[in-house]
Amino acid sequence: MAHIVLSVMPFAGHVAPASGLTAELLARGHHLTVYTGSRYRGRFEALGATVCTWQAAPDFDEHNLSATFPGTDKPGRLAVRADLEQIFIGTVNGQARDLRRLHREHPVDLLLGDVMALGTGPAAELLDLPWVTVSFVPLSYPTPSLPLPGMGFAPAHGRTGRLRDAALGAMFAVLSRPLKRATTTQRAGLGLPLYSTNIALTPYSPLLNLASGCPALDYDRTDLPDTVRFVGRLPTVGGAHPLPDWWGELGDRPVVLVTQGTLNIDARQLLRPALTALADAGVTVIATTGGVPLPFRAPPNARVADFVPFDRALAVAGVVISNGGWGGMVESLAQGVPMVIAGGDRDKPEVAARMAHSGAGLNLHTGRPSARAVADAYSRVAGEASFRSTAGRVATDLAALGGAPRAVDLIEQILP
Repeated sequence: MAHIVLSVMPFAGHVAPASGLTAELLARGHHLTVYTGSRYRGRFEALGATVCTWQAAPDFDEHNLSATFPGTDKPGRLAVRADLEQIFIGTVNGQARDLRRLHREHPVDLLLGDVMALGTGPAAELLDLPWVTVSFVPLSYPTPSLPLPGMGFAPAHGRTGRLRDAALGAMFAVLSRPLKRATTTQRAGLGLPLYSTNIALTPYSPLLNLASGCPALDYDRTDLPDTVRFVGRLPTVGGAHPLPDWWGELGDRPVVLVTQGTLNIDARQLLRPALTALADAGVTVIATTGGVPLPFRAPPNARVADFVPFDRALAVAGVVISNGGWGGMVESLAQGVPMVIAGGDRDKPEVAARMAHSGAGLNLHTGRPSARAVADAYSRVAGEASFRSTAGRVATDLAALGGAPRAVDLIEQILP
């Protein structure tokens, strides 16, 4: 069997779906090394994988990014640029050197890279190895029909739409110049030449790109190349959270799951307005905080925990109200549960836009909604049958794409 190295950015939202790939690769008998942050060593070792942690690349705490990467605590789009320049592009040289060292010690047959682990491609160039990318985030593979990757804009139609997309393209060309300079610096440090392609293509393998999700969550594009393959839901394996003590006391009222996610975990952004909005709505609220105490008193109809087993919560929830993590959105829709998303920064507006485009819920267009906005959106999603029926269709699409077994089938076709 092959020695495969899976590079995973050390964020909870990337680690969860990567665990499903890990379990499937190991079940097929492959020797798998997971390259990730030290925080998640135990998670992957418990599955049976060998783990190599970030060394030349600076290890970091996802809940205190600014301690390692100054400026990543800025709001909105500024945070996106800081993330790209420092966390993703700025660690390319270190990631590639770590992977090169790993290959010297234990020769590798194939590199399998989280699409945001941008050091994987340069490492493959240095080592002359085949590589495959997997998107644990919204697929931003650039094609003519996608006006501006990652900005939450659906493909436009007509003359006005073409003018808008041309303006967006010009804006991207300007905004991407610092990213091109940063990428050039990282590659030069590895002795690699300049990229000769669109910078938005640089994260993607020329051989195979696995995308979690389905076409309905990608604006139904028809111009993606054959190297891009949707694989549906990549399941979470291991790392399950225990049921809270109050689980058996949910009662008979409709259940709403409200989650602040795992990265932006300021409960004042979404949990506070959502709990206020639903306090008198005749529902039971399951609220997850992401690991921090609530800075306010929860209403009597709320049941609060740091984390809950997501599959168990989705089995009883009628609606999910979320801050827009991609993995959580895919999990929710894979169970046919419609959503309200309040996506504020990083990739959250993109996630919210794609979910709303599918028709499986509503996009609040902000990460800090008012209680009234949450109440109105919940009332629509819970009351209009079209949202649940559309979520059910998306669930069918996700299941039909095969998940981790299909992803590994495709990976094995690339093995030398």
